[in-house]
Amino acid sequence: MPDESHNLVELPGSARTRLEAATPAGQLDTSERAELTLVLRRRAEIPAEIVEGPTVLTHDQLAERYGADPADVDLVRQTLGALGLEVTEVHASTRRVKVAGTIGALSSAFGVTLQQVSSPDPKTGEDVTHRYREGPLFVPAALDGVVLAVLGLDTRPQARPHFRRRGAGAVPHAAAAQGNTYPPNQVADIYKFPAGTTGAAQTIAVIELGGGFSTSDLDTYFGGLGIAVPSISAVSVDGASNAPGSDPNGADVEVALDIDVIGAAAPGASQLVYFAPNSDNGFVDAISAAASATPAPIAISISWGQSEDSWTAQARSAMDAAIADAAAMGITVCVASGDNGSGDAVNDGQPHVDFPASSPHALACGGTKLIANPSAGTISSEVVWNETAANEGAGGGGVSDHFAVPSFQANAGVPARAARSEVASEVASEVAPGAATAAAAGGRGVPDVAGNADPVTGYQVFSGGQAQVVGGTSAVAPLWAALVSRLAEATGQRFGLIQTLLYAGVSPGTAVDGFNDITSGSNGAYTAGPGWDACSGLGSPDGTALLNRLKS
Repeated sequence: MPDESHNLVELPGSARTRLEAATPAGQLDTSERAELTLVLRRRAEIPAEIVEGPTVLTHDQLAERYGADPADVDLVRQTLGALGLEVTEVHASTRRVKVAGTIGALSSAFGVTLQQVSSPDPKTGEDVTHRYREGPLFVPAALDGVVLAVLGLDTRPQARPHFRRRGAGAVPHAAAAQGNTYPPNQVADIYKFPAGTTGAAQTIAVIELGGGFSTSDLDTYFGGLGIAVPSISAVSVDGASNAPGSDPNGADVEVALDIDVIGAAAPGASQLVYFAPNSDNGFVDAISAAASATPAPIAISISWGQSEDSWTAQARSAMDAAIADAAAMGITVCVASGDNGSGDAVNDGQPHVDFPASSPHALACGGTKLIANPSAGTISSEVVWNETAANEGAGGGGVSDHFAVPSFQANAGVPARAARSEVASEVASEVAPGAATAAAAGGRGVPDVAGNADPVTGYQVFSGGQAQVVGGTSAVAPLWAALVSRLAEATGQRFGLIQTLLYAGVSPGTAVDGFNDITSGSNGAYTAGPGWDACSGLGSPDGTALLNRLKS
């Protein structure tokens, strides 16, 4: 319970439910110093016409019009300073204030009891030791309505990478497609990425929550493809860094997949790879840091996520706002929609969508199984990725519990959520009041677009000194980021919330120009059909047709 002497009030959306798999792991050292991320209110809400384009804000304009008010920052500094905490960084444009102090002082200031526990990592299942809390947070009364989120007290692994390995060394990385697996540049050609473009003069930011890459792997991989090694730089966020070899069968593979897909599909683009801790504040800080870079990236690629239910409402809101900031600055944020079908690895038998793919400001990227003739550049067949029978995953998709149908999807034919049990609906309404009602009324549809993701028809990449074949929607997010960079090169435009253009003129059950309509397959609760569907979105890209459409 909150300390009455601090006059604390509950922070809306901050409650965490009990993590059943958590077990005590020793005594937490309350004298240890830690740093949190606070997200403050905006000076004013960003108008929809700015987020949706075509207006593109500069970083300074975002700060001056819609960032944190200096008076609010001063109030935070004074209020928390009196409680023994220190403001270490202020990022006015993204409204983030970094606050540091002992764990004891932080716990007292925000009215929470922290524990040290172990719980399974979302991807590997291996136990991870971390700080843990249950129930809501509180803020000093003076900051009520000023501070919208307090992130980083609970440091549980927040997200999983969305990749699936077919098997290390199955196909030589520089070979022509064998057994319907492909190097990413062949996939780009099959999807007719605009001829004469490479992503030149564009920058793509990549978010990673672990792992790393080595120069030797890059030299081997791109040398084998006959492609000059692109400009690739690592950026540290919240103390994390490029750490190749730290997770050779996990995050290292994700990092290689992202870099290799972008580098082969858009070899002229520069890459900035942001390494952050796998926590709610690390994830938000990484996106905000990438969006704040100079020059601003043309796209941000995110291949990490977790079911909407695993996030606090404050964390979802903070990340959605960070992605909206990026869109307002003309940055397209491409996010993997998940590799576990319509259930998204939640063991309740109900449909769920992955976040941050479900953010209405993210371009959600779903998965297909692509059979093609690379030499002819033609598609033989393309269906929804679903290899659950072989335990090799399925593309995520469905209808959000927490985000309403965005305006760009109003005429796409997004269905009501798939059937959900009465008990599950009651639980959803307890965790997030109104969630069950929102579900009944419909919500944001996932994904928006799709691309090859089946590990059976996966991408030839190189990680840890090994040629590997990897699939997953983790490959589709960087593939679309690469396409966005080439479309930007060809048009001289920044697209930001590109969905407003992709969905223009859409109607239910009708194929959309610029896409290969995927009409066959299922991800569990949802089935593909003509036009937009909750398995493959609008479809996989026909880059040349999409360029012509954008030009017109």
